[in-house]
Amino acid sequence: MTSQIIYKGDLRTVATHLQSGSLIETDAPTDNQGKGERFSPTDLVAVALGACMVTTMGIKARGMNIALDNTRLEITKIMLSDPRRIGKIVAHVFFPPEIADTVSEKDREILERTARTCPVERSLHPDLELDMQFNWGKA
Repeated sequence: MTSQIIYKGDLRTVATHLQSGSLIETDAPTDNQGKGERFSPTDLVAVALGACMVTTMGIKARGMNIALDNTRLEITKIMLSDPRRIGKIVAHVFFPPEIADTVSEKDREILERTARTCPVERSLHPDLELDMQFNWGKA
């Protein structure tokens, strides 16, 4: 088992990562009867994509002797209403100038391809529109 999720009432859950004991709380969003005081479950899907993108790039970069420290991702999730689901995720990756200045065009392509094919991306429904943009030197 990876985690345990407890429904706390009032549209809130608490998930416990069993290996580490770390917690994630969720709330329903304000546009769906919730308080919006925590990430919503659909927010976590978008966050999982961004975290997976940068983590897999980090794994690949480590083998290439490239440090991706301070690389930043901005994630936007766009919901559809009928049926209610995530319609689009926009993921913008910003690499700081100190990284961009030292990474070749070929290595940039390798890292971008790695992000575009991360395990979470491969697990998403093909109807979900993804807009991934990579900004080198614009952190």
